[in-house]
Amino acid sequence: MTTDDMTAGDPTRPIDLTRPRRVEFGSGTAPAAGRWIRENGFARVLVVADAFNAARVDLLGLAGAAVTVFAEIKPEPDLPNLEALLAVAERAEAQVVVGFGGGSAMDMAKLAAVLPGSGQSLADVAGVEKVAGKRAALVQVPTTAGTGSEAGTRALVTDPVTRSKLAVQSRHMLADLAVIDPDLTLSVPPAVTAATGVDALAHCVEAYTNRKAHPAIDLYALEGARLVGRWLPRAIADGGDRAARAGLALASFYGGLCLGPVNTAGGHAVAYPLGTRHHVAHGAANALVFPHVLAFNAPAVPQRTAAVLAALGLRAATDPGAVFDAAYRWCAGLGCEMRLSAYGVPQDDLPRMAEEAHAIRRLLDNNPRDLSRDDILAIYRAAY
Repeated sequence: MTTDDMTAGDPTRPIDLTRPRRVEFGSGTAPAAGRWIRENGFARVLVVADAFNAARVDLLGLAGAAVTVFAEIKPEPDLPNLEALLAVAERAEAQVVVGFGGGSAMDMAKLAAVLPGSGQSLADVAGVEKVAGKRAALVQVPTTAGTGSEAGTRALVTDPVTRSKLAVQSRHMLADLAVIDPDLTLSVPPAVTAATGVDALAHCVEAYTNRKAHPAIDLYALEGARLVGRWLPRAIADGGDRAARAGLALASFYGGLCLGPVNTAGGHAVAYPLGTRHHVAHGAANALVFPHVLAFNAPAVPQRTAAVLAALGLRAATDPGAVFDAAYRWCAGLGCEMRLSAYGVPQDDLPRMAEEAHAIRRLLDNNPRDLSRDDILAIYRAAY
């Protein structure tokens, strides 16, 4: 029996559907963040951002509030980055935290909303539902279309010693308000647009082809893939295409909805060591890995694999070779870098990367087909 047979059409299995309490979506909605903060009587605000977005905090309409901006969020944030943020958050005593940026800023905003004053450390809350409670309200404003972090309850932090990601999942880290303004993504350059778009796609596809796949999430997963297939090439070709940017923002949000109840699987597990060990951007790592894992899983979920290719506007296929060729050409056609060697990853590190990826059981146990350490190493070598 394939995973197609096991998961399709079984609405009797329990599932926990989680999403932000309120969502504002559409061009020009960024000032809704400030309006909501004023409506709720919050006077002290902490904005968590990278340097670029910190320079445009005025777009959030926060006039009238005492605003503290932490502008030092970096890609693949690590424990020192979090500690610096929490020190600022302790002093700010914010009533509301605003995540303003990509997944890194929004993930760190979640932790800044629950840890200061709690008596808990990151080590105390790593895992599932270990956060004692919410300390501040949380607003999430994405400025890229990829992670879908505005919709979810997870935060990832890299431990620089082990070079692995620590995952925190808690209902207390769910946004009270998500403001998704596609116009904030108009400045994202083509290469980043491509990588983040494939990250959103990977969230949808890995949920759709997952051992935990569920009809309540399939709806978002497959439509998210269709949106990426339709709009990502247009957004890369013309960054000012507002309809394309809106389509990708919606796809990213749908991908975020997939993460809570189902989550990702083998693709993200294989991609993570590229970021933690060699600082490859998360979206770029997912793009490089995507065709390999989609093809590897095809024998276990042939019908769903064919549906994914069709959603991207490609010829439906189930043969692993044909699946790989179609997905690889599609990613390469977007301008994604598809060679691991191009990122300066030393070939002698591939076995260690495979060991680390294979240890990420929280994701690999979701994969529709068992991925051994040797399978992962073969993927790295094929991608090299």
